[in-house]
Amino acid sequence: MLKDLLLSSRSYRSFDESVKITNEMLATWVDHTRYAPSSINLQMLKFYTVTDASLCQRMLANTRWAGKIKDMKLPPEGHAPVAYVVICADKGVVPTAETFEKDVGICAQTIMLAASEDGFGGCMLGSFTSDAVKELLELDENLVPKLVLALGKPDERVELVGEAPDGSVTYYREGGIHHVQKRKLENILIQK
Repeated sequence: MLKDLLLSSRSYRSFDESVKITNEMLATWVDHTRYAPSSINLQMLKFYTVTDASLCQRMLANTRWAGKIKDMKLPPEGHAPVAYVVICADKGVVPTAETFEKDVGICAQTIMLAASEDGFGGCMLGSFTSDAVKELLELDENLVPKLVLALGKPDERVELVGEAPDGSVTYYREGGIHHVQKRKLENILIQK
């Protein structure tokens, strides 16, 4: 069951804009993070949720998508995310928030799995203009945006494929399908 959820939770870059995500749905997904592990149990992350269409457009303008795909704009026009969760480090809780970056990944994965379980999907975006996002959302000085989750109802097909014969892994689009190469188990499992 977990494996099925993991297989359905891909990085999607095209969404059906007619299917909305509510603030209540985002709150439920974020609530799951309270049960996830946290470094020294400090729980130093805060989450800003966005569902307002105008604010979503401005968020989109401050993000960059699929850097390896140079020949097309993603998300395509008319297929933008309908919601965002901005994961912020709270320097009021931990002044040296950089030492707890692993918590960002744990919480991001938790939210993405919760969204997937409800039939939604998204993309974790580390490539965004942090200062612009902070200003746009009018975040307090102690809050530092660390990761942006763009969310919606996926309207694209993503297929997992094996690594290339030379061992390289990347992602690419072919025939309207987004292909994601994954390493084989024997190439990631260290056995002695």
